[in-house]
Amino acid sequence: MASFNLLDMYRDIIALPSISSTDSSWDQSNEQVIRLLGDWFSQLGFEVEITELPDLPGKFNLLATKGQGDGGLLLAGHTDTVPFDPGRWNKDPFKLTEEGNRIYGLGTIDMKGFFAFIVEALKDMDLSKLDKPIRILATADEETTMAGARAIASAMAIKPDYAVIGEPTGLVPVMMHKGHMSEAIRVTGKSGHSSDPANGVNALEIMNQVMGRLLDLQRQLKEKYANPHFKVPQPTLNLGHIHGGDSPNRICACCELHFDMRPIPGVGPDELLGLLHHALAPIKEQYPDALELTHLHEPIPPYGTDPDAELVRAAAELTGHPAEAVNYCTEAPFINQLGCQTIVLGPGHIAQAHQPDEYLDLSFVQPTVAVLQRLVSRFCLSN
Repeated sequence: MASFNLLDMYRDIIALPSISSTDSSWDQSNEQVIRLLGDWFSQLGFEVEITELPDLPGKFNLLATKGQGDGGLLLAGHTDTVPFDPGRWNKDPFKLTEEGNRIYGLGTIDMKGFFAFIVEALKDMDLSKLDKPIRILATADEETTMAGARAIASAMAIKPDYAVIGEPTGLVPVMMHKGHMSEAIRVTGKSGHSSDPANGVNALEIMNQVMGRLLDLQRQLKEKYANPHFKVPQPTLNLGHIHGGDSPNRICACCELHFDMRPIPGVGPDELLGLLHHALAPIKEQYPDALELTHLHEPIPPYGTDPDAELVRAAAELTGHPAEAVNYCTEAPFINQLGCQTIVLGPGHIAQAHQPDEYLDLSFVQPTVAVLQRLVSRFCLSN
């Protein structure tokens, strides 16, 4: 069996920048990371398939398989990271730094490092007795469009029974999370001299009505819906950014508002969009063609697995923590479309994700390796 060392693997993968961003000056290919993972899993005897995403040159998915047929366990994660603020990092983001009982670097927990954990868990296991296949999925662009996970869901080429996504959950199983919608409303009016408001159509005044309707919808969501698994039980609506006009002595001709909505299981993006259009209908009727509603990114649906599902119960038993619901998003809704029971479970805490000096506390190493080994034994190996 190939010789691997966890910290060496961490050092190698952190050294390969793989930032994804909607800002083209930051956005990078993930190919080097994918090729490194391909080498790791090939050495472990996996069949490795690397695929460039359609219409996204330089963005790649990897699927590594050991064993035959459908079913079994999928261990999944993304290979990209968010951008970083060099002025706020005290460590080199691309050089693994060991300090105290921590290792620092961009992607240590979110979440390139998870693949090193997978190798660490598998390297000493006897995988010659696989009863069901084990698959490793590494995706592109989770931090932006989730294009890699969307492509896997669309292809439907694999049919695992169970899937674990190794996002940083503090090694607490996550069986449910909200979705995410980023929307823009653009109001187009008619400019004119401010001395005679009747000669124009003020986009700011129309947007004031729009915001009032949105705040009414926000209250309705709180009153109408509730999922007790979430700390914030209802779908939420947050007004995040607004810009309009160019001078106090001109009638504002254009105003744009950006806001987000967080769907919950059972109240998905389509239903929320329907409620949104209904809320805005009176304004659209009063000002035909003045309002334009667009996605800032394609909606991410909510995700949920049955709390009594076998994988949820097994993860709770192995970690000693009951499964919970969280408000942040992952690739779970897309992996779930493969027809498998899906949980989110990984080392590190979400509070350190997207933060300067991102780090992994090394106290997670042995518990994470043990949980991964037991999941593989339970769902892939013959008794």
